[in-house]
Amino acid sequence: MKLIVGLGNPGPEYVGTRHNVGFDVLDRLARRWMPGEVARARFHGVLLDGPVGDARVMLLKPMTFMNRSGLAVQEALAFFRLDAAAALLVLVDDIALPCGTIRLRAEGSDGGHNGLADITRRIGTTQYTRLRIGIDAPGPIPQADYVLGRFRPDQREAIEPALEAATEAAVCWVQHGATEAMNRFNRRQTA
Repeated sequence: MKLIVGLGNPGPEYVGTRHNVGFDVLDRLARRWMPGEVARARFHGVLLDGPVGDARVMLLKPMTFMNRSGLAVQEALAFFRLDAAAALLVLVDDIALPCGTIRLRAEGSDGGHNGLADITRRIGTTQYTRLRIGIDAPGPIPQADYVLGRFRPDQREAIEPALEAATEAAVCWVQHGATEAMNRFNRRQTA
């Protein structure tokens, strides 16, 4: 069993913002693996689950807002008695990576990301896979305003292939594990 969690903020005002790229990738996975399925409210979020090849995969969007994402993750891991190191993938935005870049890691720090920090605090370990999707540094714009803003046209051009690459990396993680996914996808996605 695998749990893939896309981080973002709930509500129509946040759709398409930089902070919601985790939701965007999760939506792509849902369309691929579970088309037509209706998500149900569970674990302070919305959940889809079903078979993907030989695995059972759960797609979870926490509805607690970014800074409290760990609550949903903690509840789901505990309910299904999953080991985070083996079964958890978190999809998240990253201002430290150039837009159009993805990076997969099997463990590590939160890198200053409040959603990852809350997950780590609640589950008590940094040993879980995270797939970071670069959204560029905010520059002179206050960080909160930047991440809650929408992509500029040049960023939109770079982020679309990165979202597709992140989707493929998540598929690879389910089918082949973190090491294979890192070997295949940890490279710059745009020219």
